[in-house]
Amino acid sequence: MWGASLGRSALAGSILVLLLGACRNSPAVPVLNWYTNPDNGSQVELAQRCTDAAGGRYRITAELLPNDATAQREQLVRRLAAQDSSIDLMSLDPPFVPEFAVAGFLHPFSSAEAAELTNGVLRGPLESAMWAGTLVAVPFWANTQLLWYRKSAASRAGIDPTAGALTWNALIKAAAASGTTVEVQAARYEGYMVWINALVASAGGAILRNPQAGKNVEPAIDSDAGRQAATIIAMLAHSPAADPGLSTSMEESARAAFQGARGGFMVNWPYVYGAAQEAVAGGTLPRVVLDDIGWARYPEAVDGAASRPPLGGIHLAIGAFSTHPDLALEAVRCLTSEESQTRYMLAAKNPAARAAVYNAPTVREAFPMADLIRASIDAAAPRPRTPYYPDVSAAVVRVFHPPSAVDPAVTPAAAARLIVDALHDRVLL
Repeated sequence: MWGASLGRSALAGSILVLLLGACRNSPAVPVLNWYTNPDNGSQVELAQRCTDAAGGRYRITAELLPNDATAQREQLVRRLAAQDSSIDLMSLDPPFVPEFAVAGFLHPFSSAEAAELTNGVLRGPLESAMWAGTLVAVPFWANTQLLWYRKSAASRAGIDPTAGALTWNALIKAAAASGTTVEVQAARYEGYMVWINALVASAGGAILRNPQAGKNVEPAIDSDAGRQAATIIAMLAHSPAADPGLSTSMEESARAAFQGARGGFMVNWPYVYGAAQEAVAGGTLPRVVLDDIGWARYPEAVDGAASRPPLGGIHLAIGAFSTHPDLALEAVRCLTSEESQTRYMLAAKNPAARAAVYNAPTVREAFPMADLIRASIDAAAPRPRTPYYPDVSAAVVRVFHPPSAVDPAVTPAAAARLIVDALHDRVLL
């Protein structure tokens, strides 16, 4: 009995040793950590699809970053400054690309890789993914803002926003005439910088004259374009078309007000249309409100000068300290392919960076304004492309806030001074 037991034990032990040896000798599947911005889970699904397509060469796991873009940047900077090799892939906001590139945090792509990865990518996002002539990130999805309007409000005001270019001046007057509001993003946060930059760019100017000069940049906001942007902000702030919560307005508060009783006009990202559809399906928004929503090109800052809508979105970058850069490149190919961007646009309601995606019948059905989104992204103006963007943005928003205090004769010049003082450590923001 004992002999048989010992025999069986010895056999089991031998089998266990063989199994353990086999496990030690079989190579583990490399794991690629993808640090993602929050969405509705679509990036996690895309990571699984690309993992399946890899056939065991690698596995992508999604690590969630904070909700706020500034907090996302801070977490990535802390990790990459410590040369964290666990960051294989990252979802990166376009304004932060120069800072990360100059710091050596991003794995650059060769010219051949760049040609492949950017084939068919729209001009706006492509320009924002480059630094010093090198592709350092790949546009994953892009974004822009449209003018959204309630057809009933436009009818009462006697205008047709789709008939031709609409200026901010005409827009504010139309809202006042129809007893409605113009919803924007003007809280003291990055969304306000998006609006200010789009106004300045649409007026033919820029926030900075030589953004690649580092701390020695020359502010260009103290200009006719800067004063025109300030004029528009002050005009809305002191108009009956201003929302009472203008100084705290963000994307979601603007969307809620636009869908409310006084909603008339709004500049916002395309996600708002899908959100309205979901609200109708969920029974929280009457169908009549959705049917009343129209869309048009972002308003002009100067009559006759084509607007430069905001540019947003997310780029995919490979961490400079990743131990799997070749596999990460394969993953980027999969995640940013036309098929992946089509799936992501339909699932997350975020516009694609590749032009061909907008031709897909499923996309055109889900986004009846697909052509307008594509044209707006192509014509969009990036925010200042400087390694010191966080300081520049904070300085501009601080001076321009609250909107009711904006003075065209004073505010642009004050913003220019604060940018210089902040970059030269004379002022803490």
